[in-house]
Amino acid sequence: MRTTSIKKSWKKAKKGKKKKRKLGFWRSCSWNPRGFAAVTSSEDQTATTTPAVRELNRVVVTYSSDRDEMFYGFGEQFSHMEFKGKRVPIFVQEQGIGRGDQPITFAANLVSYRAGGDWSTTYAPSPFYITSTMKSLYLQGYNYSVFDLTRHDRVQIQSHGNRMEGRILHGDTPTELIERFTASIGRPPMLPKWILSGAVVGMQGGTEAVREIWGKLEGYEVPISAFWLQDWVGQRETVIGSQLWWNWEVDNDRYGGWKELVRDLGDRNVRVMTYCNPCLAPTDGKMNRKRSHFEEAKKLDILVKDRDGQPYMVPNTAFSVGMLDFTHPKAASWFKQVLKEMVDDGVRGWMADFGEGLPVDATLFSEECPIEAHNRYPELWAQVNREFVEEWKSNRGEEDEEEDSLVFFMRAGFRDSPKYGMLFWEGDQMVSWQRNDGIKSAVVGLLSGGVSGYALNHSDIGGYCAVDVPFLFGKYRRSEELLMRWMELSAFTAVFRTHEGNKPTSNAQFYSNHNTLSQFARCAKLYKAWYFYRVQLAKEASEKGLPICRHVFLHYPNDRIAGKLTYQQFLVGTEILVVPVLDKGQKKVKAYFPKAGNSSSCCSWQHIWSGERYREEGYEAWVDAPMGFPAVFVRAGSSVGDELLSNLRSFGIL
Repeated sequence: MRTTSIKKSWKKAKKGKKKKRKLGFWRSCSWNPRGFAAVTSSEDQTATTTPAVRELNRVVVTYSSDRDEMFYGFGEQFSHMEFKGKRVPIFVQEQGIGRGDQPITFAANLVSYRAGGDWSTTYAPSPFYITSTMKSLYLQGYNYSVFDLTRHDRVQIQSHGNRMEGRILHGDTPTELIERFTASIGRPPMLPKWILSGAVVGMQGGTEAVREIWGKLEGYEVPISAFWLQDWVGQRETVIGSQLWWNWEVDNDRYGGWKELVRDLGDRNVRVMTYCNPCLAPTDGKMNRKRSHFEEAKKLDILVKDRDGQPYMVPNTAFSVGMLDFTHPKAASWFKQVLKEMVDDGVRGWMADFGEGLPVDATLFSEECPIEAHNRYPELWAQVNREFVEEWKSNRGEEDEEEDSLVFFMRAGFRDSPKYGMLFWEGDQMVSWQRNDGIKSAVVGLLSGGVSGYALNHSDIGGYCAVDVPFLFGKYRRSEELLMRWMELSAFTAVFRTHEGNKPTSNAQFYSNHNTLSQFARCAKLYKAWYFYRVQLAKEASEKGLPICRHVFLHYPNDRIAGKLTYQQFLVGTEILVVPVLDKGQKKVKAYFPKAGNSSSCCSWQHIWSGERYREEGYEAWVDAPMGFPAVFVRAGSSVGDELLSNLRSFGIL
């Protein structure tokens, strides 16, 4: 992991030019040093932007707020759902190790400056919010900005630049505001149905290891959609352990018979997914390489440069890498060819990792300010991957189109990333029960991201980051209990995917023993049981921008108690209520059944395991949740609930 800090000395912005600007469907606003202008527009209206003032590098807008107004959104946030009283920076960066949870954050900061992060650090922020009074706005552009909500009666937005532009959105409900926001910024495409159909098995080890685990999973009758093999490029030993070779071609020593493995899995309707990122490592020590992507990119002059005009070698733990400059017109076409060679072998998906680490003192082909480009880079990275997917699709025939559909998933993002990204995951949570960077934070990130347009999202089952901290700080290792509870949580997200973590031998794995395999099979079937509804919700995400996993506030905006919930529970669509176990040793959970505030919307919730119904609104109840039986409720009498229960019976788990 690495953390990028904002430079204290910002460059003065270049003098702007007059230009015509199309105004969108909703009220559009432009803030500039001479004042505030709000224009209610139609599609054919334009506004002239005032020339920027050379000597200014900050724009601040302050406006009133109600004392009890609650603020949601700001992208994928991991510690808080509601931000009144907080100061929210909007800057793409590594989330950090611990993010305020102790003692790990303190230990990480001792090793590297700001490596621990804090409550505000995130891979995917967005300058956007919705309030409990149905107010909403977002900023355009890519400047670093701060939303100051620390005063009870006002909001102050500060943009680090010489102009500020944004839009005010109008709507009567949270879902209506999300629809209008995503209609403006863009929405994800419909996911291929195959990735929604079963478990994505994330593992490493080479061809024989994959075949062995595949056989075990078949014995447990696990529904599998894909094997995700991040070590397809091979591994090397460094001072911190085994790490991947960042050279995006298959390592035939580690994965001998690669094409045969891909074909054999495909014959059983199981896809293969791989890994890549926008960085390239020198391959001098890799004896079996067929080509060096780093040297090719360097020769083509498509790497990000330092101030001296040389490739900017970005430190990454035990080695340094070059970073592709996607402002260069040749970079995208070159990388698409790399992806094509991967896909030509039969690969149908990949993790498009990183994107949050563009140095703020870099030199780009476009000559744009690297501080602004920093927030834009993850969108460029997503755009390259998405363009390749669409180009691949357009070159295929209609026959077997669904089976050949590609998908990539990524963690870094900014405001418009939902337009380009197909699927997101929440990055590197700690393998812990803690609030800011453990299993609880995975729920918060899922729900806050959903408010902000990240409609299709999920987390690594069991978390990722294990740490052996010396002296008094202890060890962070994935326990069997944590892994199995995370399986239950992930069974109700868009994608059900495992990850061995950064220290596989230190962590409990789904294949560790009979207990973990049995729980994995059970939760994969639980995930499979609502496949029909997941497809429906994925379609709704592509058409309306609404998330699969939803904070209760989205459908119960008048319930103040529901509005203050963070990680305790969430809705899947409108028909399923999930109350996950998020604490060690917990066997019961407290469920809250929200008040609709509208008699026509009243309903009762049925516990899927016992059949007990909870009819009272605004009511809390303690519910049993032993291992394997997460507290899940369906709307009583709904067709979704009836079909889910029927599927659970047919799978033999009800």
